[in-house]
Amino acid sequence: MVLCLVLWGVAEAQGASADFLKVTGPCAMTFPKDHGAHPGYRTEWWYYTGNVRTASGRLFGFQLTFFRSQLSPGVDDAVLDGSSSPWRTNQLYFAHAALSDVGGNRFFYAQKALRGALGLAGVERFEDAVTVRVHPWWVSIGHDRQELRAETPDFAVALRLVAQKPPILHGLDGYSVKGSSPERASCYYSFTRLAADGEIHVGGEIHAVSGLAWMDHEYSSEPLEPGLQGWDWFSLQLSDGTELMLFGLRQKDGSWHGASSGTFVDASGNARRLARDDFSVDVLSSWKSPRSKATYPSEWRLRVPALALDLHLKPHVADQELDTASSTGVTYWEGSIGCRGTRNGAPVEGAGYAELTGYARPFDAPL
Repeated sequence: MVLCLVLWGVAEAQGASADFLKVTGPCAMTFPKDHGAHPGYRTEWWYYTGNVRTASGRLFGFQLTFFRSQLSPGVDDAVLDGSSSPWRTNQLYFAHAALSDVGGNRFFYAQKALRGALGLAGVERFEDAVTVRVHPWWVSIGHDRQELRAETPDFAVALRLVAQKPPILHGLDGYSVKGSSPERASCYYSFTRLAADGEIHVGGEIHAVSGLAWMDHEYSSEPLEPGLQGWDWFSLQLSDGTELMLFGLRQKDGSWHGASSGTFVDASGNARRLARDDFSVDVLSSWKSPRSKATYPSEWRLRVPALALDLHLKPHVADQELDTASSTGVTYWEGSIGCRGTRNGAPVEGAGYAELTGYARPFDAPL
């Protein structure tokens, strides 16, 4: 759910928010069409996380995210004929990749920023598959199969993904409200359970791995409303075949805005929307970054009474902070987490990811 403020800031300098397309109601998404790009909206992101293991049980978490930022409203790349320069484009692309080596207590990340020109970055459709690329990283999204590749000086991830459930539309038919007014919203869907297998390269070794991945795709034109510092986002894949997504829009006093919400997906793939009053998330401990000096929550108790769900969440590695000064300009914590607890009185466990923004710098601060 990376709502990238810097991308909005770049576009704000080029055109007023009112001139971009707005999300104000149900999104009526269809697939595979809506796996692709949505030009006219100011920012968009394709987001992958997951936890995979080797045959011996060594655990790795991974993140691969692609961002599209439109510089000005109402102008598509097709209008820019390139007569002045082949570099001319209305789209910028950014990407973040990260790897958590849980057994080694190590965290690596890398970032990229490219223009959507000369084939360096962009979104393409071929038959029933969509490819999102920020060279040389890419992901291919098909009907029920996906593939992702990213190689950095420290690590590489190459995974094949097979959907175990259909795409889940969050909010009201994909219309995910994130503020006090109708346009403070995004179109948002997820593949909440993707079977993953492939390879992780790290430390000069190649590891065959398998596990579960999660994919988010969102697009919007609005920044966070004034008064919101950032958000806490969680995705969890549980041992009983269910999944849970929650996000909390954090206010200046640390409380969560009333638009904070979530989605529970049962084992059959049926989605249930959760409003702010349906769940609670209590912080149990914290971790302070030695670099940014930001203090992040680092352990939680999560409860959903209507589902008889009570979970204890904890990061697999304490330090999973990214400083993306050379791409999106945001410092945030994004990492692999584990959970244990009960559902309907029976033991349940699982793994997932947490994203924590606005702790190093409030998101309503001037750019």
